[in-house]
Amino acid sequence: MPPIVIDLRKTDDSRDVVHRAVQTLAEGQLVVFPTETVYGVGASARSAEAVKRLFEAKGRDASAPLALAIKSAEEALDYVPSLGRMAERLARRCWPGPVTLVVEYQADQGLISQLPETVRQAVAPNGTLGFRVPAHDALLDVLKMLAGPIALTSANRSGEPAAVNAQQAIDSLGEHVGLVIDDGPSRYGQPSTVVQAKDHQCLREGVLNQAAIDRLSSMIILLVCTGNTCRSPMAEALTRKLVAEKLGCPEQELEQRGIIVASAGIAAVPGCGPSREAVVAMKEKQLDILKHVSQPLTDKLVRHADVMFTMTGSHRQAILRRWPDSAQRLFTLRPDGVDISDPIGGSLAVYKECAEQVENALRIRVEELDLT
Repeated sequence: MPPIVIDLRKTDDSRDVVHRAVQTLAEGQLVVFPTETVYGVGASARSAEAVKRLFEAKGRDASAPLALAIKSAEEALDYVPSLGRMAERLARRCWPGPVTLVVEYQADQGLISQLPETVRQAVAPNGTLGFRVPAHDALLDVLKMLAGPIALTSANRSGEPAAVNAQQAIDSLGEHVGLVIDDGPSRYGQPSTVVQAKDHQCLREGVLNQAAIDRLSSMIILLVCTGNTCRSPMAEALTRKLVAEKLGCPEQELEQRGIIVASAGIAAVPGCGPSREAVVAMKEKQLDILKHVSQPLTDKLVRHADVMFTMTGSHRQAILRRWPDSAQRLFTLRPDGVDISDPIGGSLAVYKECAEQVENALRIRVEELDLT
């Protein structure tokens, strides 16, 4: 029997399509989904029969693991509580997106242990598990409504080219699936990048190459003040100096060592230069911030940062109000919680005093950082 095909672009209410897909998966049938990479075919990971049907449809060796599609980076921790720092970092930065993360797991921990035994063998035969959070609204909406993850793979017979539109998926797998969701050509038209999270090595390059993954794997230290023209630019320069000293390398090599230092302001106007006094205060410490350009704090900066240091407690509270999930990565620069006052409008002596406070606090904070 041919599958039901729904063109997402011609539906009046996409919620009806989502409900239909959830019902089809719950009934143990396979569904073809559009994703940002290529079209995928999925089965409910709670159904051993559906996952078996998925292997049969693909003509796939049972020893070739399937990925689990989940709805968020946070949900990965429910399945693998000991996800690891690098995996959490990549998940935070890459998802939703075209990256499949392969992580190690312990069979007796997390929700993975609640999946049927044959499904666990299908998704994690060798003590590792591949997770994906696709960047497609329809699939994410299905994942939010479905009880459990989706076992997901490309919508083609094994050995055939990946399907980059719905018709190619139908031609390859049509008789095996219950529903096909058509949303036109895939955005990228190539597979996801598969990354071994432990050492951020690409097992398969796809949309992103190894160089992009290396950069996404870097530790990001973010310094935050109000306008990003005085305190945080000075703190950024001082952090680079102190981190380089700790690693025993020139500052120019920090990014090669996987360390990125940046600064931003919670009320910054983009494109402004540093204050003249801040430039002079840093020049006296043999640091050049003349080319600094201010930037506002954004969702992306907060999401990507591994650790954020604010100049005051009020800065920290303002960030927490908007990004409450950042709490574990967010600290005042001074370990004692005392504010570092804004020197704006003050004399050069005031700036120098501020710079000393920043440097003294950073010596403690940088020493605490695990830069490995």
